[in-house]
Amino acid sequence: MTDLTRRRFLSASAALAAAGLGLPMIGRAAPKARVVVVGGGYAGAIAAKYLQRTAPEIRVTLIEKSPYYVSCPLSNEVLSGERDLDSLTFDYRGLTRRGINVMQDEIVEVDPAQHFVRGAGGNRYNYDRLVIAPGVDYRWDAIDGMTEAAAEVVPHAWKAGPQTELLRRQLEAMDDGGVFIIVAPPNPFRCPPGPYERAAQVAHYFKVHKPKSKILLLDAKDAFSKQALFQAGWKAHYGDMIEWVPGAAGGIVEGIDPDSRTLIGQVDDYPGDVVNLIPHQRAGKLAQVAGLADDSGWCPVDPRSFESTIHPDIHVIGDACIAGAMPKSGYAANSQGKVCAAAIAAALNGDPLPAPSYVNTCYSLIAPDHGISVAGVYELNDGAIVGVPDSGGVSPADADARTRAIEAKFARSWFSNITADMFT
Repeated sequence: MTDLTRRRFLSASAALAAAGLGLPMIGRAAPKARVVVVGGGYAGAIAAKYLQRTAPEIRVTLIEKSPYYVSCPLSNEVLSGERDLDSLTFDYRGLTRRGINVMQDEIVEVDPAQHFVRGAGGNRYNYDRLVIAPGVDYRWDAIDGMTEAAAEVVPHAWKAGPQTELLRRQLEAMDDGGVFIIVAPPNPFRCPPGPYERAAQVAHYFKVHKPKSKILLLDAKDAFSKQALFQAGWKAHYGDMIEWVPGAAGGIVEGIDPDSRTLIGQVDDYPGDVVNLIPHQRAGKLAQVAGLADDSGWCPVDPRSFESTIHPDIHVIGDACIAGAMPKSGYAANSQGKVCAAAIAAALNGDPLPAPSYVNTCYSLIAPDHGISVAGVYELNDGAIVGVPDSGGVSPADADARTRAIEAKFARSWFSNITADMFT
């Protein structure tokens, strides 16, 4: 942990303690209803904030096991050396100042019948409505030899923090001329463009510091998000440094020997000097514990409100839910959090559910001055979230360097704006 991150950790911990750790405030009127939000990321933090803003008479409690949040969006820039983790780290003091009861706890039990959740230390939190934003969990058994322990040798870095730093250190220690292998998982997974942006960001680092090195991207899929834009950008900036192997050409990985960093594919074996294996994914652990996921591993919800179709009065938002055409991205999670907050406020006040509207924009940085994006607008149609015809789209294929540089600035501005929306 860096000094700045440590200071933020201690400061945030002190702020939580000063907030009374959720003890009732003497003299405060009884709340109209109690809403508990579990998970303080792109979905959960925004849901808690907008619930408090929309219906201040509702008592909102946000429960997050860490006193600070580290953003996954833009964390690939840590691997290129363009930023550090401190620039991605946020605490919850802004939400506390808004009157949200922020608790540092890990929820290990959900009781849908009696409407409470329980923390690891035994604390019980009663709710009228529960919002769960658990993120993703990993299917360790999907690839032979891959385990949670093996991720300390072949890091996934798909949750920003120590894994990101570990992968960065391994890249720094790799000899020039070495091979860095990324294993991209099958759909659905968090941040569909992420592995391909990661290849570009690591190539940027190699171009400056290890120009003889190569990047091999083994993919379970035969196509990926913004593919033509990525491949053109790779070629323009990094020549033949990045090689993408689709599933049909032998990119599917079936096993790994972590000690030798050798991947066992359907066709060939691939030894690497540094290996970044991004595991197959499913809804976060708490969703599994609470019985909110179906056989797909993800959580079915009513798209009008993101209320679980398995357990009433529990809402699932963000990467863990099944959200039709919406991707599993930070901006999509933000949009879902706002729709969910509006729906809960309406339901608790006895009002009709508002008509939902959903949006997503996802930026990717191929080089410091080369950004690309995909945007989507979505609507509810016959009970499903679908794309609005003739809306959204991707960056133009023939854009000039100035336009790419402007999109890179937009990417960083988007990050500043969305995190300010979440945490202030």
